[in-house]
Amino acid sequence: MANTIATGPIHHIRMTVTDVERSRAFYTGLLGFEVAAEMPAAGDGDDPVARGVAEALMGGVVLRSGNLLFGLRPAGADHQAARDRFDEHRIGLDHLSFDVGSRDALETAARTLDAWGVPHGEIKDLVGFGIYVLAFRDPDNIQLELTAAYA
Repeated sequence: MANTIATGPIHHIRMTVTDVERSRAFYTGLLGFEVAAEMPAAGDGDDPVARGVAEALMGGVVLRSGNLLFGLRPAGADHQAARDRFDEHRIGLDHLSFDVGSRDALETAARTLDAWGVPHGEIKDLVGFGIYVLAFRDPDNIQLELTAAYA
């Protein structure tokens, strides 16, 4: 019998996006993420720490929300075209869901999405899971959800 690997909570997620700055503005402005690490300033190439950070970030940025580190990196040149959009029906990521704590917080979030002009679905009651969910999409069409457990 094979051993299992004991894992804890997700440490970080990194997503490939078509425009790092546009996505950075979306996630920091709308969802309240804070910048945890960004590309070193030009001219820091002689500093081995700055070189290591630049190599790890791959031209992107790392954002933080609570204990979650959330990286954004640019898509390769072949995938920068507007026609190359996220599709949850392909192999890979389906969606990301962030907890907001309550049904009231979901209703507030829906109004905030409206104020930002971000289309979204209705708040759905997923009875079998004991949660409410509000779905919307980021600038690259990646489906995001806000989730609140029953009180």
